[in-house]
Amino acid sequence: MDPGHRVLLFGGRDPRGRFWITPGGGVHHGETLTQAAVRELAEETGVAVSEDDLGPVVATSSGLWSANGVQFFGADSFFLVRTGNAAIDTSGQEELERSVISEHRWWTAAEIGTTPDYILPRGLAGLLETLLRDGVPQRPVRLPWR
Repeated sequence: MDPGHRVLLFGGRDPRGRFWITPGGGVHHGETLTQAAVRELAEETGVAVSEDDLGPVVATSSGLWSANGVQFFGADSFFLVRTGNAAIDTSGQEELERSVISEHRWWTAAEIGTTPDYILPRGLAGLLETLLRDGVPQRPVRLPWR
C-alpha cells in the first residue's frame, strides 16, 4: 500500500476479459512463506522489504488457475506491506509473469469496488476498507477464490 492508501495490482487479459491481480508467486523449496513474499515482492515490483516489514498474513484464498494452457493450484496468503515509494520496477519478473502481465497501476479500494474488470482476489476492496478502518485482523480473513 502506498502513502495514498492505494494497492498495487498487475493487469492483463484472458478469455474472461481484463483482469488485475496482486503481486506474488510461489514458495521455493526450503523457503518460508515470509521469505517467499519478500523475494517475490522484490522480483515483481523492485520494492525491497525485510521479513519484519511484512507483519502477519491478513487474508488467505485458494483455488485453481491457468496460464498459457497450464493449470495451477494457488494457495494464497496476503500480507499488508506499506511503501513510501510508488515507483515500480518490473524488470525482475519471470518469463511466465511477463507473458501474463501487461501493465500495473495503483488502485484505491473504491476503484477496485467499482471497476468492471476482474479483480483477484475477490473481496479485495472490502479487505482494504477493513484494513484502513480497523487495522490488521487478529486472524486472516478468508477471501473467495473466483
